[in-house]
Amino acid sequence: MLNHSCVCPDALDRCDRCDLLLDFPGLHLVSVTQAPSGLVLEVESCVPVQGCPGCGVIATGHGRVVVEVIDAPWAGRPVRVRWRKRRWICHEDVCAVASFVEQDPEVCAPRGLLSTRAIRWSIGQLRREGATIQGLARQLGTTWNTLWTQVRPVLATAADDPVRFENVQVLGVDEHIWHHRDPRRRGPKELTGMVDLTRGPHPTARLLDLVPGRSGKAYRDWLDERGEGFRKRVEIATLDPFQGYKNAIDDQLEDATCVLDAFHIVKLAGAAVDDVRRRIQQETLGHRGRKGDPLYGIRHVLRAGRERLTSRQQTRLEAAFTAHPDHIAVEVAYRCAQDLRDVFHQPTPARGRQLAEKLIASLPTCPIPEIARLGKTLRRWKTAFLAYFDTDGASNGGTEAINGIIELGRRIARGFRNFEHYRLRMLLITGGLDASPHTQL
Repeated sequence: MLNHSCVCPDALDRCDRCDLLLDFPGLHLVSVTQAPSGLVLEVESCVPVQGCPGCGVIATGHGRVVVEVIDAPWAGRPVRVRWRKRRWICHEDVCAVASFVEQDPEVCAPRGLLSTRAIRWSIGQLRREGATIQGLARQLGTTWNTLWTQVRPVLATAADDPVRFENVQVLGVDEHIWHHRDPRRRGPKELTGMVDLTRGPHPTARLLDLVPGRSGKAYRDWLDERGEGFRKRVEIATLDPFQGYKNAIDDQLEDATCVLDAFHIVKLAGAAVDDVRRRIQQETLGHRGRKGDPLYGIRHVLRAGRERLTSRQQTRLEAAFTAHPDHIAVEVAYRCAQDLRDVFHQPTPARGRQLAEKLIASLPTCPIPEIARLGKTLRRWKTAFLAYFDTDGASNGGTEAINGIIELGRRIARGFRNFEHYRLRMLLITGGLDASPHTQL
């Protein structure tokens, strides 16, 4: 079957079925051979004339030069493309270009080792399939360094694209540990991650950036680098109860509403109950919890919502609370924590806000020191706590989900040594950058 979409004459007898499988516009499949390294596709173009890139004068053909690039695997086998490029000579004396070789950025970048298709395939596997660089290199029949040196510039270009910072209205922040080595050799262990939590433009949260350090200065400097236009568009800023991030938000996002994450509020309440249980355990029995101890036996039940408890679990709680007179402190702490949890499950935001204000006023006066400390923390964060009910339930949950994806990516890669590599990989797998517009090298 002849390829009538090509400028080549039908006398060349090209097969458009083979060209369709090749899927490189402008190139024809000449031959396919099986080599020890995999399939070898020999291709060539049939450009009848070519203008000189220096002066534009029609150049003269001067044979071909064979260039081999790595292509995406096919039928489970590595593929090599041998491109028989045309060489052209410019006969203009005043032209600085003496000779040149044909180029096609849709096929491969000049002096590139991988085809554009191979790079696009590799990036897709890294982003969506949880692949590793080593695993992809094995499928491509190449080495780790060869693959990463071709993929990294594409990811770096996408990361530098200012378009990905547009239309951010809800901004989350959180920290995580990216390595457990000596900071003197690998830099700070803690990283601050900024996440776009805006609902609508993106189906899920997406990581915007990672910067070394866990401090208000790290967050403040990043916000300052984004520019005034970015900061003006941010309407809501969510965070966990860390004063450093709060100071950065107050300094750089003056017009944004700061919201304390509901998950961390409930977590603080659960931690307070655990602290009370451990203290009473030591005071009544003189040792840490052991099997058979009443308070130790309900340690997991205390963390569950009371509306989810079975009748058996309720009986266990009641038995543990009445086992010793001092256990009343654990019961009071448990009920305070459950009341705090209930503020996020009220039928209307107004009702939730009313209950939250009541707890903020009453908990600091509780005779149980752990609960009083919790109440003082909530009183200090009162504005950010109550803002939850004025922002349609804005939370930092998406940021925590991003951290989970980051942990999975680091575990699959079995750790990272280079921070910049880590940053690019995490931005890719968490949807923080779209490399597809940049793979057309």
